[in-house]
Amino acid sequence: MEEMKKTSNPACFALLLTAVIACVCGEFVQPPPSLALLSFAEEETRLPCEFKPQDGVRVVQVTWSTEKSNGVKEQIITRHMTEGLQEFPTFAGRVRFTSSDPIKDSTLLILSTRESDQATYTCHISTFPSGNFERQISLTVWRIPISTLETVILEEGQSFRVAATCRAIGLPPPRLSWDTDVPGQSQNRSSEDGVVTSQYSLHPLRSMNGRKLDCLVWHPALERPRRLSSTLVVHFPPDATVSGYDQSWSVDRKGAELKCEGVGNPQPHNFTWTRKGGVLPKDVSVEGNRLIFTRPLNKTDEGVYECEAINSVGSVKTEVNVKIPEATKSSQLEASFNNLLLIIVGGAAGALVVVMTIIILLVTCHHRRRTRKLKRELSEKKEEINNLSRQTSMRRLNSVSTDPRIQTEESTLIRMDSPVKNSVFSLEENSTICEQRDGFGEDDYDSLGRPAIFRSYHSERGSGRRKETEVEKQDRVQRVATFIKNSNMTLDADLRLEQSLPPLSISSGASREGGTEKDVWGQREGMPEGEEGECTSDSYQISEALSNHFHYSNGFLRPKPHPNAIILHPRGQLI
Repeated sequence: MEEMKKTSNPACFALLLTAVIACVCGEFVQPPPSLALLSFAEEETRLPCEFKPQDGVRVVQVTWSTEKSNGVKEQIITRHMTEGLQEFPTFAGRVRFTSSDPIKDSTLLILSTRESDQATYTCHISTFPSGNFERQISLTVWRIPISTLETVILEEGQSFRVAATCRAIGLPPPRLSWDTDVPGQSQNRSSEDGVVTSQYSLHPLRSMNGRKLDCLVWHPALERPRRLSSTLVVHFPPDATVSGYDQSWSVDRKGAELKCEGVGNPQPHNFTWTRKGGVLPKDVSVEGNRLIFTRPLNKTDEGVYECEAINSVGSVKTEVNVKIPEATKSSQLEASFNNLLLIIVGGAAGALVVVMTIIILLVTCHHRRRTRKLKRELSEKKEEINNLSRQTSMRRLNSVSTDPRIQTEESTLIRMDSPVKNSVFSLEENSTICEQRDGFGEDDYDSLGRPAIFRSYHSERGSGRRKETEVEKQDRVQRVATFIKNSNMTLDADLRLEQSLPPLSISSGASREGGTEKDVWGQREGMPEGEEGECTSDSYQISEALSNHFHYSNGFLRPKPHPNAIILHPRGQLI
């Protein structure tokens, strides 16, 4: 009974009836149940809503409403089938339907989303005769954080204070952090308007100047933290030092100057030069941070010089004690010696270069002269060898050596043993008859009394030469004997040569034009056999040797070719 009473409750019955009708009379195409959307401030936001009624069911009105987190509800916009469109003041001009027929497609568009638009939105569909249908959409609005970083110019010596401030605003509120290697402390706080602030404090030192101090902004709308970069700025007074004085200044030195170098933040912009116990010397000029002596130094320029460097933070002074001793003779001598040494070293180097150049030239010329001399001597040696060869050949023909080691074929032909000597005299006697027939005379011997080897047979028989007298005959025989005696042709080797040579029989068929001779050494035509035999037997040895080294051609007895032979003309000239 209790269950029936509960079921008979009018509210429960109405809900059950609505569910049954919805299941039967239509359905939402979109959005799905319990839809949650995320949007960003100052951007468009689309709220989908589309209902599809069944046949016989008609949509009469579409209404959008919102409910804040505190339970406050507001109407946004309404579209009636006959009464038209109606916008409520809170959202007037900020919303519109995306479709020209909101009855069919009731999707709502928020043109510029605000942070206050974060709420639960309801799409309400009124139908006839089926009743009302609705869907709810939960909208979350985020704001991409806007962040700034402000740094403070610090000064060395100040107390612990804020060096930089980082601020950011967003929805949900962002988180801030610091990225730096400078020792300090950070402090974060948030305001009611959603602004988050973080401050970084430290004790300023000059070593912190220019160091990194970055702020990192963290937010769920950002894929990675946003970095705001900055560097610390710490001002400090300058540090000053004086350069240019090297403890070696002396009287009469030229071009001396002092330079004041200051390091600070900001850089020093003003420099002041003074001398303790007096004023600056005359004839000096101040150009920025330099004190220039425009003349040679003197003893009165000694003293303590003070430089003051000034910047926007403060100033600092520094000093240098300048001493100017008089130049001593030893220092002058040392300077002169150094200059002289430099001159000597330079001169020696130059002289060494010149000497090396001369040596190279001399060596080159020497080698060239030596080469020419060697070429000349070689030519002279060649000429001398050629002359000696010709002279040796001449001597071999004109005289015969008794040394068997240097005998040649030519000397062998001339040498004869004692039997040959004896036969020559008989040869000379018997040759008289032959010569009388053939016309031989005094012209057939040379200036030394030697019998001529080459004979000329030009028109001798018909020349009408007179007959040789007995005195001329004896004189000719005497010359032949003297020649044979002086020639020393007494070697036994010729005898062996004579024994080894075969008998020579020259029977050349050469004939002279207009004559009856058959051969110079053969049988003559018209000569008695007895006389021919005598001539032949007496000249056997000579003819046998000459036949091996000479040949008869065209009326002349010519030597056979030999590499060491020197030919003598019948008149005694070299050929």
